This record gives sequence, structure tokens and C-alpha cells, in this order.
Amino acid sequence: MALEKEIFPGKSLSDLFEEIHSNSTKTRSQVTSLIGELKPLIEGIGDATIIVPLIKDYMDIGVKNDEALIKLATIIQRIESAAVKADGGGEWDFSDLQDLIAETEELDKKVDKSQEDTDKE
Repeated sequence: MALEKEIFPGKSLSDLFEEIHSNSTKTRSQVTSLIGELKPLIEGIGDATIIVPLIKDYMDIGVKNDEALIKLATIIQRIESAAVKADGGGEWDFSDLQDLIAETEELDKKVDKSQEDTDKE
């Protein structure tokens, strides 16, 4: 099956999907935690003008995280559809997967930076 095909030394496509899902779950948890930490800091309108944009940024990260999962599901659907084709359509382009990996890495960097910024405060 295409999911067990080795795409990197010692790493199958299935392993990569598991890693992406794991990273997405971790990111979602971090974003939720950061938002929870910022909410109690809002005591007045002045605080809100500073903190609410931060919360919005964290929520945007969560939305992008979910978009990455949707893209992952689309890729899986394409793989399954290609495998069903009688003409040996099991071959597919890795560019969608590479885009998803890059997007996930970028999202992780944003979450890590946001966490560092919050820790400094």
C-alpha cells in the first residue's frame, strides 16, 4: 500500500502522517493554553487593546492548524483514489505533501515564538 512506502530513510508515508497529526495536536493544545494564560490578564480596556490582538493571533494559528489537517485528509483521499484505479494509478505527486510539511513547520515555529514571547512577559 502507498502509505507504507518509504519516503525518507526509515520513515514511511504513514509515519509522516502520524508525525503531522501529532504536531497538529500539540500545536492546538499550546494555543489553547496560551489563550487561557492571557485571558486573566485583561483587567481593563488598556489591557484588552494589548492582549486581544495576541489572542487573535493564537486563534489564527489554531485555524491554520486545522487547515493543515484538512489538507492532510485531502492528500490521503487522493492516495486512496489513485490506489483504486485499475491503471496502476498508485503513483502520485509528493508536492502536496511537501507543501503541507512546510506549512506545518512554519506553524510550529510561530507557536514556539509566541510561547517564548508569552514566557518573557
